Formats: sequence, structure tokens, C-alpha cells
Amino acid sequence: MLGTIDPRDRQLAEMLIKYSVKAKPGELVFILCSGLDTLRLGSACVEAAARAGAAPYLQVLEPETHRTFLKTANEEVFKRLARFELKQMKYADCFIGIRGTNNAFEMSDVPRPQMDAYNRIVSKPVHLEERVKRTRWVVLRYPNGAMAQMAQKSTAGFQEFYYDVCLVDYAKMARDVQPLKQLMDATDHVKITGPGTDLEMSIKGIPSIPCCGEMNVPDGECFTAPVRNSVNGNVAFTAPSLWEGTGFEQITLTFEKGKIVNATAADDAQTAKLNQILDQDPAARYVGEFSLGFNPRVLYPMRDILFDEKIAGSFHMAMGQCYDEAPNGNKSGLHWDMVCIQRPDYGGGEIYFDGKLIRKNGVFIPKELKGLNQKTK
Repeated sequence: MLGTIDPRDRQLAEMLIKYSVKAKPGELVFILCSGLDTLRLGSACVEAAARAGAAPYLQVLEPETHRTFLKTANEEVFKRLARFELKQMKYADCFIGIRGTNNAFEMSDVPRPQMDAYNRIVSKPVHLEERVKRTRWVVLRYPNGAMAQMAQKSTAGFQEFYYDVCLVDYAKMARDVQPLKQLMDATDHVKITGPGTDLEMSIKGIPSIPCCGEMNVPDGECFTAPVRNSVNGNVAFTAPSLWEGTGFEQITLTFEKGKIVNATAADDAQTAKLNQILDQDPAARYVGEFSLGFNPRVLYPMRDILFDEKIAGSFHMAMGQCYDEAPNGNKSGLHWDMVCIQRPDYGGGEIYFDGKLIRKNGVFIPKELKGLNQKTK
């Protein structure tokens, strides 16, 4: 049963339609709701799209049913589904993905070969290639009890946090991030230090892309990619990570000439699963994204990457597929973001661009970047 739509959902829906995807009269807005809880925001998006003169199309994916499908289907079934979903996505001008499963670990027992096949045959062509490259899109979570548990908050307390971080002044953030974009665009050598981390890479010639509420909500990052073979050294990720229903802690990677040559996690089981994921294709052991996070309302990890990669004072790196907007030539079925928080409460750390200290213990040092240390609401 849908229930009453929270007024904050209507406010968020207006932002998604008008600011994030910028829906225009006559366009088709594909709204994909994953989990029944998301239907309240989905319904608000339908109303907002219709008011904007756009045609809303709402589809619901139920995670438990999807798990059963993933465990049961063969590759021919995946191929048939992919043809339909690709045709459907081609009709969309805008895409809003709202995710709100009641169990973040729902897919944890789907066999690895099944998940890899689905990602290769369905997810990659439909979402990474068609949706990401062609539509105006935004993805976000919905605040339900499961998310509150992951964040270790009460349901009501998490809802307050959620709407606070999702409804920041993204227009102001977009202005404040411009000096960082210009600096990253002009940078060649990046050095990152901290507990367990001594890493170097080049980002020369690869564009940097500010993200301020147009593709992810919440938002607050500026990403690029390293030159594919330039990454060398060690990095210890301080935030826990959740990948396809499996939790990982204390991920540490060692790079030589861009490739991960050693990967460990908190215990032997996690380490084995981590390496299994990284071995899914040759490019999965190379980095496809490097990014700095700066949403001032997101401070602690909650095993949800849409939030965790925006943590103030953090950086993250994605193993595998690069983005077309910041290409380094790495093509993979994997795009797994891993987060390192460098504030003092997580051990601190420094980031240098061409030998100049840019951020220390999570705080931007150059005068022109200090707007990113301030609250944006």
C-alpha cells in the first residue's frame, strides 16, 4: 500500500525532475523503483514529471524476485531480457533510479558466474553503455528501515539525515567546485599519503568532472581517472565496502604500473572473494576512476556507495570501468568504488598535486578551494 507521500519526497522529486534530469515537455522520464518502499518518491516523481509536461513511465523491481531470477536464469534468458531492456532504455530521454531494498545483502548468495553473466549481458549494455552515455540520469536511495540499520540510526533519525544531505544547495556547490575542477585539469602528478597509503599516479590530460546533484543524490565529488598504467604503491581504504551483497572491511591494494598485484581484506574469506571479483576480466585490476568527496553533511560510512563516496574529507577509486566523460581506456564489466576517509578521526592523510599540498586531514588547503570546506546549505 502506497501510503501518504512525505512532503519532503515532493520537494526532492521537484529537484530531481527540474534540476537533476532537467525534464522537458514531451520527453519520456523512465522511473525505476527498486523495492516497494520507493514507490512514495516514485509517485511524487510521476506527478512532478507530468507537471513539467514530460511523460513519466514507472517500473517496479522487487529485489527478492530479482534474486530468484538471477539464480535461475541462463545466459539465453539474460540475452532475451537484455534486448527488451535495451529497447526500453532507448526510448527514454531521462532516467531516475530509486533504490530501496529491505535487505542490503539480498544478492549475497547469487553464484558469482550468474552475477557476472547478468552484469555482462544485461547491466553493462543497458545501463553503462545506453543509459549512462545517452540519457540524462540520476540515481538515489530511499530512506527505509534497512538503510537506517546500515547507518546505525533510528528510522526517523535516518530520514532527517537523508533529506538533509539530499537537499543541500547543489547550485552553490557547483559554483564552489569550479576551482577544484580547474586545478585537477591542470594537474599531472598526484601523491596520496596516510596510514597504510603511499600512492602515486598521473591524471594528466584526463578531464575532471564535478558532480553536484545531477547524476547522484546525494552528491558532492569531482572525479577524473588516472593514466591507466601510472598507478604505483599502496592504498588502504578506511571505509567498509559492500559489493553485490557481500561486505568487505580493510581493503588494501598494491599497484605496479597500474595493475593490482596484491589485494587483501579483513580475513581470508573476504580476501578470496575480493580477488575473485577482481579476476572477472583483465581490466578489473586497473583503476577507472579517481575522485575527491566533499558533501559537508555526509561524514561517516554506511556501506552505501552513493553516500559513502561523497563523504567530506574522502577520496575514492573505482576498480574497472572508466567513465566516458573521463576516459583512460579501461573497459571492464566491473566498476567498484572503494573509499578512503582522511579526516583525523580516520587516521588523517595528505593529497598533493604536482608537489603542492592540496588537502590535509580532509581539509582543502588552497584559499580558492576553501568553499568546499564550508556548509552548502
